[in-house]
Amino acid sequence: QVQLVESGGGLVQAGGSLRLSCVASRRTFSSYTVGWFRQAPGKEREFVAATSRSSSIYYADSVKGRFTISRDNAKNTVYLQMNSLKPEDTAVYFCAADDVVTVPMMGRSTEYNYWGQGTQVTVSS
Repeated sequence: QVQLVESGGGLVQAGGSLRLSCVASRRTFSSYTVGWFRQAPGKEREFVAATSRSSSIYYADSVKGRFTISRDNAKNTVYLQMNSLKPEDTAVYFCAADDVVTVPMMGRSTEYNYWGQGTQVTVSS
């Protein structure tokens, strides 16, 4: 079992930045693939970014060049640095983890068994 806790969400103006954190309860977190997903009101959950245990990184086209995912295994933490935020980035952001996700499947939410509770990001225009 892995428990995940997200933090760092908030209200920011368009063009601003936020850094989300996802802290895991498990010491072997370095062996997990970790993904960030988001869900806006009335929309399906969508992939944002992911980092594998081998440090492969994958971004959704909508955030490429603006968001950066990174991990600090010593702190059992994965970060999502979000720059140049747009109103359409407004959503609840979730981190997810699993130790059996393969690199080609990192963008699929159904591949992850462990999820955090989410953190709200609101970008005003």
